Amino acid sequence: MMNDPDCKRCDKISCAASNLNPTELALQNSTCRIATINAGDIILPEGSLTSHIIYLRSGLVKEFQKTANHTGEYIINIIKEKTYLGLPSLFGDRYNHYSYTALTEASICYIDHEIFKDLLISNGQFGYKILETVSRESLNTYHRFVSQHQKKIFGKVADMLLYFSKHIYNSNSFYLHLSRNELSYLIGTSRESVSKQLAQFNSEGIIAMKGRTITIIKALELERISKFG
Repeated sequence: MMNDPDCKRCDKISCAASNLNPTELALQNSTCRIATINAGDIILPEGSLTSHIIYLRSGLVKEFQKTANHTGEYIINIIKEKTYLGLPSLFGDRYNHYSYTALTEASICYIDHEIFKDLLISNGQFGYKILETVSRESLNTYHRFVSQHQKKIFGKVADMLLYFSKHIYNSNSFYLHLSRNELSYLIGTSRESVSKQLAQFNSEGIIAMKGRTITIIKALELERISKFG
């Protein structure tokens, strides 16, 4: 379902868009539409042509690529609210190189591709904040992937739990919106290895698990495992 937004009064406005003046906000508003997406629905498919920049107002989204044989995925990021989706394609060849799927119910804004580019050119502070966002997200992703490839399974799973706790849920207790298969795609290992290591952390009292809810009990120990894993 699509709704007309009011960018000037939006309580979910991005840090970058807060630098737009009333005229620029009205221009963005003129073609912007809000939609509600159900959990599990694809927001942007890999390979599609970019006609809009998508702004995630609320919810969690999975950014991923399919494997060559389409039997699995490479999960690049878990994306939180107040984040733009598809920015790499804006500055590239206009084709989406990743897919985006809602992990929870999500509210998104569709912003016209050309208007967004015009705002980047006309408002330097807006453009700077977008560039800052792209750079920060790219560096975080690079560091996480390099770290994963240098660690054994216990270090990878410790990293993953700390990533969810500190960067996604902002809590030591959280409900995992990813399946065990998806967790394995996120850290580049097998489903069985993820399940076994989580069970081991649980038996050692480092975490407590109840279904998909995980509580980190010994955060310092998990940090140590992450550092030396």
